[in-house]
Amino acid sequence: MVDSKAGRWLILLVVSSALFLIVIDMTVLHTALPTLTRDLRASASQKLWIINAYALVVAGLLPGLGSLGDRVGHQRTFSLGLVVFGLASLLAAYSPSAPVLIGGRTLLAVGAAMMMPATLAIVRVTFTDERERALAIGVWGAVASGGAAIGPLIGGALLEYFWWGSVFLVNVPVVVVAVGASVLLIPRRPGNPKIGWDLVGSLLMLVGIVAFAFAIKELATGRASPWMAVLAALVAAVALALFVRRQTRRPAPMIDFALFRNPAFTVSVVVALVASFSVLGMELVLSQRLQLVLGFSPLHAALFVLPGSLLAFVGGPLGGWLAPRLGTGRVMAGALLLGGLSMAGLLATAHAGPAAQIACLAAFGLGLGACMAVASHAIMSRAPVERAGMAASVEEVAFELGGAIGITVLGSLLAGVYSAMLVLPKGEPLPSSVYEGIDQALGVAEGLGADAARVLTNAVHEAFDVAYLAALALNALLLLAVAVAAWRTAKAPAS
Repeated sequence: MVDSKAGRWLILLVVSSALFLIVIDMTVLHTALPTLTRDLRASASQKLWIINAYALVVAGLLPGLGSLGDRVGHQRTFSLGLVVFGLASLLAAYSPSAPVLIGGRTLLAVGAAMMMPATLAIVRVTFTDERERALAIGVWGAVASGGAAIGPLIGGALLEYFWWGSVFLVNVPVVVVAVGASVLLIPRRPGNPKIGWDLVGSLLMLVGIVAFAFAIKELATGRASPWMAVLAALVAAVALALFVRRQTRRPAPMIDFALFRNPAFTVSVVVALVASFSVLGMELVLSQRLQLVLGFSPLHAALFVLPGSLLAFVGGPLGGWLAPRLGTGRVMAGALLLGGLSMAGLLATAHAGPAAQIACLAAFGLGLGACMAVASHAIMSRAPVERAGMAASVEEVAFELGGAIGITVLGSLLAGVYSAMLVLPKGEPLPSSVYEGIDQALGVAEGLGADAARVLTNAVHEAFDVAYLAALALNALLLLAVAVAAWRTAKAPAS
């Protein structure tokens, strides 16, 4: 074991490398999805679960596995999670069919859910000095936000030269090194055997989150019977209500809801959720516009947003440095304000040159990187050290669930506004599939004559641009509204 000051930062490097893999796998398929869908002949429903199974399962399992880490020790769950993640990466990389890939993604989520609470809990107990801890959590937050943002770039670069399975296969060598380093460097601190592991509660949480996401998708798209959405919403409400009731009656709950009586803690959780909502939702809609409207390749689209990814890495440590000096509430509010104004700037410059848009994306990355780091620090600082895993799981549920909801809401808004604004050219009859999405419409255009294809493509691009602007506007308004809430909650210069 290494207990020196240098050793503490080596431990941070190990857990950050694992966290980097976890968050990259949330977004790396944004660029690889079209290729693997074609190769595996995945249906529309299978495509949906290939993307969402990971984030939803991670969010559902995090509280239970965070408590398990508190019980048995976080080094143990971290190392075992790495092994599961590595094996799942191999399964996903060589999946012969869409169902097998969905199973691989689900197993990846299990490994990720074992590791994520452990990463932040290990940082919490390794760095005892408040200023060092703030900086370390700032680095953690930068990896979390920057890794998710840089995922499409890694996917695009790999697809330039290799097959789609390479986006999973690259995890394996990092996992091998991280497993060895975790055994050598991370102290095996004993857990608290008095903390119970609630399997039933974990399953209730998982069912509630998955049903909630399904209900949102059905309500937003309106493509299926509304009764399915209502039924899913009822299942989610019952499962989550039973989960809350069960936790409030347990002597050692997975989530201590008493923490939410502190307005600063509650706002910090909301900020973490909204930040991930904004980052992943924006990334989805922008990537589609760059590729489907402006004609960028996956790699070129990822390079376009790279400045935002790089500035997110800067924003995390900067926010961690500022938090103990200015107060977490004030720094969160300022970071959210910067993010909201950046989204508004991206909206205003949507049809301007690339320089203005890239500048807005860079400012957005800086603000959201700082925001996520400071929210993480606030959540962890308000929890007792013996429940570090529980506090970490709360923050990470907000991160995962916020990202899944952001993709669902902004993606559905994109599809809904596009369908409503699409005006088809008169003349040759076109299939109704052109209203389902821009991908289908452009596919139809490829089968038309040159003049008809040009007219349809222009109409599709115009409708999609209106939908894109609507998604940016919603994102900007949400960030600005939460910035006001964070500012009002800030009671003191330091917290």
